[in-house]
Amino acid sequence: MTNDKLNITIRIAGQKPVALKINRADEERVRNAEYQVNRLWSHWLERFPEKNSTEVLAMVAYQFAELYFAANAVSEETGKVLEGFEKDLDRMLHGIEGASSGNVSD
Repeated sequence: MTNDKLNITIRIAGQKPVALKINRADEERVRNAEYQVNRLWSHWLERFPEKNSTEVLAMVAYQFAELYFAANAVSEETGKVLEGFEKDLDRMLHGIEGASSGNVSD
């Protein structure tokens, strides 16, 4: 039996390493998140030299939170559109089935 959990360590913005126990299947996503946060933090640290590391990290956290909530809103709206589409499709299919069964009984 294989172990589905993996112990990894990530480091964000030069802070102390953080030990995580994650699903093995999630490693690429977790590593990518670490990389993207550190990449943006490094870029903004250079771009905003008047800000300290903690202030820049707060800006990065805000940016990712804003992106998360924007993506979540789009996902919810997409779900509503798909739900409406599914209802319309069901009505159309039930109409076709009703018309077909009506012709058979004649």
